[in-house]
Amino acid sequence: MAQGKNGLSYAEAGVDIDAGNELVERIKPAAASTKRPGVMAGLGGFGALFDLKAAGYTDPVLVAATDGVGTKLRIGIDTGELDGLGIDLVAMCVNDLVCQGAEPLFFLDYFATGKLSVDEAARVVTGIAKGCEASGCALIGGETAEMPGMYHDGDFDLAGFAVGAMERGAELPKHVAAGDVLLGLASDGVHSNGFSLVRRVAEAAGLGWGDASPFSEGTLGQALLVPTRLYVKPALQAIRQGGVHGLAHITGGGLTENLPRILPDGLGADIDLSAWKLPPVFRWLAEAGGIVPAEMLKTFNCGIGMVLVVDAAQADALSALLGGAGETVVTLGHVAEGQGVRYHGELA
Repeated sequence: MAQGKNGLSYAEAGVDIDAGNELVERIKPAAASTKRPGVMAGLGGFGALFDLKAAGYTDPVLVAATDGVGTKLRIGIDTGELDGLGIDLVAMCVNDLVCQGAEPLFFLDYFATGKLSVDEAARVVTGIAKGCEASGCALIGGETAEMPGMYHDGDFDLAGFAVGAMERGAELPKHVAAGDVLLGLASDGVHSNGFSLVRRVAEAAGLGWGDASPFSEGTLGQALLVPTRLYVKPALQAIRQGGVHGLAHITGGGLTENLPRILPDGLGADIDLSAWKLPPVFRWLAEAGGIVPAEMLKTFNCGIGMVLVVDAAQADALSALLGGAGETVVTLGHVAEGQGVRYHGELA
C-alpha cells in the first residue's frame, strides 16, 4: 500500500491503542480475582465463555440487567474520588438481578472516554472487580472506548451488564399475599440515584465537593460518594432459607415507586415511617433543599436500600438470618389489600 501524503496515524487522531492494551494488562489481575465456577474464558478474546453446568445449574433460566451510575459520576470525576464508582456500577445491576431470584454469574463493563487515562480507568475497573468479588460474580469482559470529540477532557461514562441464573420455577416475586411482612435492609447512603437533585441542593446551599460535610466527617464529596451497598449474598441466603416472596431494590422512585413493582394487582403496602430513623445525609438534603417528605420518598431510598416481602410466619427467622449476615433489618410494615404504598407516621 502506498504511503499517505500526510502520514496521519490513529494516535494522532486521538485514539491510543497502546494505552488500551496497557489498561487490559493492568486490570487482568483484578479480573482474575473474580473467577468463579463456570468461567471458561475471560478477558482478551472477542467474547467471554461461561458454562452453566459447571456453575451447578441443571435447568437454568437466565436473567439479565444493565445500568449505570447516573450523575453521581460527575461528583467522582470532579473530585478525583474514583475508587467506589465501579462498586456502584456492579451494585446497580446485581442488586436488580437478585430481586428476580437470580444468582449473579458474570459481569461486563463499558468505559467510554475522550482520552484514556490508564491510571483512572484502572482505578474504576478495580472497583468493578471488588464489587463483582463481593457479589460472587465474575468480571469476564468489557469494552474500553476512546472517542475523541465525544467527551470533554477528563470526562468518561460507565455502563454495566450482568447476567444471572436460577433454576426454572424459582423466579420471584411469587405468592405475595396480604399479611406478608416487609423487611427493610438499611442503605449505605444515597447509593446511585437522585444525584441530579443532590447536586442542585449542594449548589443552593453554596457548598462545593471539597467543603466539609455538614452531616458527617470528611468532605461533602467523600460523604456522597459512599458506594451503593451490595445485598446479593445475604438476599440469596434468605431466598434459599425459604419464605421470601419478593424483593424490591430501592433505587430511582424510592419506596413509593419500587415496592408496587413486585405487588400483584389489588395489593398495596402499609409502611410505618417511624420504624427507622432518617439517616443524616437525607435529613440534610430535606432541610437544605426544602424537600417535602413525599418527594423524598419518591426520589431517594431514605435509608432503606432493599425490601424483602416475606411470609409472616418466617419473618423473625429471616430477620435474624439477615442480621447475622451483617444487615441492619427494619420491620417496615406489611402487604395489605388496596393499591400503592400507604405511609403512616412521619419521616424523621
